[in-house]
Amino acid sequence: MSDAEPVVAATAPMAVELKEGESVWWCACGRSKSQPFCDGSHAGTGFSPQEFVATRSRTYYFCCCKRTGKSPICDGTHNRI
Repeated sequence: MSDAEPVVAATAPMAVELKEGESVWWCACGRSKSQPFCDGSHAGTGFSPQEFVATRSRTYYFCCCKRTGKSPICDGTHNRI
């Protein structure tokens, strides 16, 4: 990963309904136009998307500030930005 800070895409998490076993790729760089998911905008940045596989069917809250300590899930870090 790059030493550069990721772009803050939003200062609130994004709720996403996923089914058990469903796989998505979380944007770690903050540049994707398809937040919170990767659209390839990280190319050349040193950032890479992170795969997330739902362990059960439910709503997941994905980090959009890109500063969470529990990536890709929001841990409330956006409250300190």
